[in-house]
Amino acid sequence: MFQGVTIDGWNCIKCPSGLTSYGNCQCSSGKILVERDVNGTLLHEAECVDCNGSDPSFTWPDTSGLRCERCHQTFINKTNSCNCYQPNILSGGICFNGAGHILSRVLSTIRFGQLGILLRSEWLSMHLQASAAACLLYSNQTACQALGNMCVMNMHSTSPQIADACGLFRYIYTNTAALGVVHSITFWRTNVPWLYYDDQPGLAARVLTAFPFPENFSFKARNTNIKFLAALYDVRGKFLGWRSLNGGLLQLCPDIAKRLDAAFIFGTTYEQKCEMSISKLLRDNPEPVFFDVYVAYGGSDGQQNIWPVPVLNLNLQHNDQFTNIGNNINNWILTRRIFLVDSLSGRESTLTGLPRVVRIASKITISISLVPETHRGTIYPPLMIIEYTDVQIQNPDNQIVPVSFSVQYEINQSDFLIQTDVALGVLGGLAVLWSLLKTAAWKRRIGSQMIDLQTVIQFLILYAGVLANVFFAVTVGIGFYWLLLFKGQKHVSLFLPLPADEKDFITYVSCAFTLKALQFLHILFSQLSIHIFFIDWERPKSKPLKSEGGGKGGVFPVSIWRTFFIANEWNEIQTVRRINPLFQVVLVLFFLKVTP
Repeated sequence: MFQGVTIDGWNCIKCPSGLTSYGNCQCSSGKILVERDVNGTLLHEAECVDCNGSDPSFTWPDTSGLRCERCHQTFINKTNSCNCYQPNILSGGICFNGAGHILSRVLSTIRFGQLGILLRSEWLSMHLQASAAACLLYSNQTACQALGNMCVMNMHSTSPQIADACGLFRYIYTNTAALGVVHSITFWRTNVPWLYYDDQPGLAARVLTAFPFPENFSFKARNTNIKFLAALYDVRGKFLGWRSLNGGLLQLCPDIAKRLDAAFIFGTTYEQKCEMSISKLLRDNPEPVFFDVYVAYGGSDGQQNIWPVPVLNLNLQHNDQFTNIGNNINNWILTRRIFLVDSLSGRESTLTGLPRVVRIASKITISISLVPETHRGTIYPPLMIIEYTDVQIQNPDNQIVPVSFSVQYEINQSDFLIQTDVALGVLGGLAVLWSLLKTAAWKRRIGSQMIDLQTVIQFLILYAGVLANVFFAVTVGIGFYWLLLFKGQKHVSLFLPLPADEKDFITYVSCAFTLKALQFLHILFSQLSIHIFFIDWERPKSKPLKSEGGGKGGVFPVSIWRTFFIANEWNEIQTVRRINPLFQVVLVLFFLKVTP
């Protein structure tokens, strides 16, 4: 017989069996502890009372083990008792028949594709099977959201005939078509979260370009900000509410609010980079939070509407292939839900220790494309491109990961590139003719009639110089085109080119510099290889000299200062100033916008 402490801690009492680690009486499974009678009088000895798990009571001990409560309805439906007998499966507090069912072969694994690791997740082992069963059999919305979150933690990756988180989600999605859809969106089933835009070839192009965004934007009038919103869910599927992306909701790098919110000013190309400590990310994100991102806009009836933002997850694997990597839009599989830091699914044996692997959204890019030839600031639906980094935990205090958040604006540059190529082609042809004329003039000056190797080299050097001028003229024209049209537009019809689109411009500048450098070296070589002689044909002058002995004539040589003066004038005409300093300063002040 054991002596223990009562649950309220005020008395001692005899215990019928063992003690807990806190010194309280402990009963075996299926029994509750009773220390007082119905009047509240302390019993001489505690009792362990069986809960009646049969009809009509259907009770079992509650989580505290102090009272009997009605067992879950799934037990009663399957076994007419509070026991879950085989072939039924007990998982997550519910009882269901999984014999020969996909729910009986659940895989609680997480795939970290960057590291090549397939890891058994303790979180999925505890919750995946129960969430899938509650979602499929009972249409429990919270369980369906939790199942969707586990699929998102697995990067939306799918493989045929595999009952992992995403395989279970796809199975449930397919078998719940009879429940209907939400808001007439065929990809959004009732009670099931919207995770995929399906995987049909070419569907991504239709989603991104079939319909423009219903609201127009401008630089100077109203609608200068893009209003991004997010629906938040915790890892267990509970809805946390709506939040604006302002204030750095999706930006891991810390900064002041004004700089964080500048990302959502329309037309502002934005990029934020930093390096984050793994230990700080683990402290700030003990559990992942999931985001469904939308763009808010005003409807014709004055109500606020929302437009879903598709996600291009670069870590998604379809049939073990990274289908979203590359520019072939027909291979893309668009998804919806994202998270920033997942330190939960990478825990193998316990949820309290350090995870083996942590997954971080290291690069988030919001891409916004302008609808061509509208001239009203009409855009296509924004696309969120996200890339996760898998970090294997070794020493969190010394491990860092680069993180970036950017917003970029795109426009179809094909017409502009064609016009640039036409300009280069026409001016390049004229450059050939001009070089031939200059070469012919050079041949006449040297008195040669033969076309030899020296003539060909001279032509190529002259052509390089003229072609450098062509490239320079085209690049200056491109610069003025972007400057004047972008700054002067009232209704948005043009965006500045992205760094990737500036490759041609940089190539033209590089060609101009290289060709002009070649011409300069040729001129320098010519000047260094020529010997110049100054011959002064001025004759010395005779002048009579007066002396005490009488008049006597003499010859005066030409002054040396005359030679110095001629040499200095020759040196000055070797250089030509192409600019006027005063004119350049006035021109710069004219184009610069000086703000106080």
